[in-house]
Amino acid sequence: QEQLVESGGGLVQTGGSLRLSCAASGSTFSSQPMGWYRQPPGKQRELVAAISSTGSPTYYDNRVKGRCTISRDNVKNTVYLRMTSLKPEDTAVYYCNNALRGLRATYWGQGTQVNVSS
Repeated sequence: QEQLVESGGGLVQTGGSLRLSCAASGSTFSSQPMGWYRQPPGKQRELVAAISSTGSPTYYDNRVKGRCTISRDNVKNTVYLRMTSLKPEDTAVYYCNNALRGLRATYWGQGTQVNVSS
């Protein structure tokens, strides 16, 4: 059964940086595009960034473009999100998932909480 385990979140000040990790189980990881999503308090889950199975191309939401870098290691079955110049509006629970299923996915990991203080 697929498992997604996100980690790396925390409390940072405005302008700080974090690197999120998502470890995925299953043998199909390396052939699937992956995405990072976030759910701000009181709001719906949204796509932040995505990466193809090979690592290129990538996609970024305009709100994080230039501040985030998505990458993956298909040997470790892990996808990363490097976040810099963090803003209070980046505060959210961050999740990863298969980018083909996207927001329609029925299974989600526990996510990792990112809090950015002003």
